[in-house]
Amino acid sequence: MCKNKKHLTTSWGAPVGDNQNSITAGSRGPTLIQDVHLLEKLAHFNRERVPERVVHAKGAGAHGYFEVTNDVSKYTKADFLSEVGKKTPLFVRFSTVAGEHGSADSVRDPRGFAVKFYTEEGNYDLVGNNTPVFFIRDAIKFPDFIHTQKRHPKTHLKNPNAVWDFWSLSPESLHQVTILMADRGIPATYRHMHGFGSHTFKWVNADGDGVWVKYHFKTQQGIKNLTEEVGTKIAGENPDYHTEDLFNAIENGDYPEWKLYVQIMPLEDANSYRWDPFDVTKVWSQKDYPLIEVGKMVLNKNPENYFAEVEQATFSPGTLVPGIDVSPDKMLQGRLFAYSDAHRYRVGANHNALPINRPKNEVNNYQRDGQMRFDDNGGGSVYYEPNSQGGPGESPGNKQAAYPVSGVAESVPYDHNDHYTQAGNLYRLMDEGERERLVKNIVDAMSGVESDDIKLRQIQHFYKADPEYGEKVAQGLGLAVPQEVK
Repeated sequence: MCKNKKHLTTSWGAPVGDNQNSITAGSRGPTLIQDVHLLEKLAHFNRERVPERVVHAKGAGAHGYFEVTNDVSKYTKADFLSEVGKKTPLFVRFSTVAGEHGSADSVRDPRGFAVKFYTEEGNYDLVGNNTPVFFIRDAIKFPDFIHTQKRHPKTHLKNPNAVWDFWSLSPESLHQVTILMADRGIPATYRHMHGFGSHTFKWVNADGDGVWVKYHFKTQQGIKNLTEEVGTKIAGENPDYHTEDLFNAIENGDYPEWKLYVQIMPLEDANSYRWDPFDVTKVWSQKDYPLIEVGKMVLNKNPENYFAEVEQATFSPGTLVPGIDVSPDKMLQGRLFAYSDAHRYRVGANHNALPINRPKNEVNNYQRDGQMRFDDNGGGSVYYEPNSQGGPGESPGNKQAAYPVSGVAESVPYDHNDHYTQAGNLYRLMDEGERERLVKNIVDAMSGVESDDIKLRQIQHFYKADPEYGEKVAQGLGLAVPQEVK
């Protein structure tokens, strides 16, 4: 036995005399309730798992840093972007979206791409996906959309009828569906995919001038994807393939790297651009707004403990720093509430105080109490504001920048409804092999749909994006494109 072995203790620090045998009345028992060590172990074991995330349940994470490589201070006063060469520590969590915690990594699904920057002015979370667009553009539809991706309440099986019924009735999903069903729907690894902020955000400089901005993380490992057949094979052989690949790459010193670029749009262009710049189902043309390099992200350290760091990491697009604001994107506006609220439910009211989420700078506020408050809870300091007792005060210079709003308070849809041009442009950009794989993936995915009405409704969307697109899907399903859309 090791001479320097530490003594086993209970959670309150008392030494444990026997961790192999419970206290019983004789050799056959019964077990006595006075065995408080046994009761503690069993009670804690029953509570070891926090509820899994409703979406993005399966994921992997890593630590690293961000280094500025280009001066963007004329666009934003964000301190961590203030000078070339400045480095900021960060933590990244990659994930699948729809699957449960034990699901396979190599399935056809978008991938979450969440980055937490530990800046000197507080944490900044950039919470996006590996796609530049999303399926819907209003948060009021999000619970219904996610329900279609989950299991049928009666059969407890995945339900292609719900998936395609929803998509066929939500034409704004077509752009993302085309990306998902194409080659990039199954990345080869987390290291071989791009990342996007997806939403439009606002940068504000030191003079108070603002611009609209979109984020693009470009993998420096190159894009690599899996075919449906290879992804399915790997799912059966190693469901943790992506998690293992990321861990091993970092452990072996093969640190993955991404370059961060942004697109910048003048504020006034939002009123005249051909696409609504706040519609997350659309992209901005890079011909109109070219990519501008910002810096590089390098992942160079694995977590020491998966639960403490990856599982308890919490991200929200509402975690902002001075110089970065939000936009009127309706999907983003809903996420500002939903993400933090999910963490308060799942991890607790004090999730921000956990080591993985705690900012590097000092936190001064008047929030007190709540489950798992494990610091001094503010001690005896003043606990309300305003006060004349020397408590922390406001920083008026760091208010979010104002922008004009107008209109009548009512349930109003977006007024741009061309859901077909960008999806069609994407289809036409693909080579013949990519198109064939796209159509095959769609046909295979829709083969389990029982209703021809749902299939025909979705075929109409494909046809409106590009006639060949619709015709090929229809042919693969043994159906004809409805005459009224030709």
